[in-house]
Amino acid sequence: MTHPLGCLLLHFADEAAPAQRLAQAAGLPLGTIERHRFPDGELKLRLPVDASEAERELGVPERASQGAAGKAQSTAVARPTARICNDAGGGLGRQGGQDRFPLSLSGRLPPRAVLLRSLHDPNEKLVELLLAARAARSLGVQHLTLVAPYLAYMRQDIAFHPGEVVSQQVVGGFLAGLFDAVVTVDPHLHRIDRLEQAIPVPQAVVLSGAEPLADLIAQRRPGALLVGPDGESAQWIAQAAARHGFDHAVCTKVRHGDRDVAIELPPLDAHGRAVVLLDDMASTGRTLALAARLLLQAGAASVDVAVTHALFAGDALQVLRDAGVGEVWSTDCIPHPSNAVPLAGPLAQALRQCGVSA
Repeated sequence: MTHPLGCLLLHFADEAAPAQRLAQAAGLPLGTIERHRFPDGELKLRLPVDASEAERELGVPERASQGAAGKAQSTAVARPTARICNDAGGGLGRQGGQDRFPLSLSGRLPPRAVLLRSLHDPNEKLVELLLAARAARSLGVQHLTLVAPYLAYMRQDIAFHPGEVVSQQVVGGFLAGLFDAVVTVDPHLHRIDRLEQAIPVPQAVVLSGAEPLADLIAQRRPGALLVGPDGESAQWIAQAAARHGFDHAVCTKVRHGDRDVAIELPPLDAHGRAVVLLDDMASTGRTLALAARLLLQAGAASVDVAVTHALFAGDALQVLRDAGVGEVWSTDCIPHPSNAVPLAGPLAQALRQCGVSA
């Protein structure tokens, strides 16, 4: 039997808000993957399938329709647990103006599905992807797209010392074995040109936060000077600057460890300028903080920070504030109080590029 829906957007409860935004932008129905943690730390997932149809396939007796007094009663039988759940705890219908997944046929999922999972704090999420993707295949999904606005383990793309694991190759191969297409934003790629070199899938779509962030900067700091923290950001900074004709420059960075970096400003006149430090991601914030201090010492009127991925580990935000940074803006690839640029629209467009439609 043909499934009534062309595609389903699967998500976990902790990403209900971004899933709602993406579903609305893409016109896709939502299905929540339930997640239970056992006392020993193992996970149990439950994908949204049609419980009533699955019961019939399993030969579970239907509920009795009438009792002796003509009132509906239930037959006491063990019933399958697969069901649709919404953010309020379960059930069907609409939520926030968005159609919830109205149950699949024959206890199965539709032939095409999208799984949304941003991979910050990635280790446990990779296990979730393994379990969910394999289960989705067994439930009828033939084409599965991963939307990972932040894609982890892309930085280690070469072994610098004997025995080092090249995580990009390992995790990229792992994801390629689970998904037919991958959509992400500003993956941290160094020595390769295309995402499919890291994740060899038939379709790999990379979006950039540079231009949407540039649009925000044009509204908040017209005529700003854009500065990148290191040479790796040069092309990205140029892309953002070209959109609104911003002046731009790139610092020189020497990294001695995860929290030990040195920065040199490029030849520029920052005196009296509103400067925005722009980067694809911020983790500890030390590099951006050091650049901010140097810019303020060089006479900058203000220094703000704009990043695609707001990792901001530990005390990173306080480190930036202590360095004199004013505003901090980010896209919503990673949920964070600094989120100021929504990317549901571009992500929905990328899904259409992959042939995904309602």
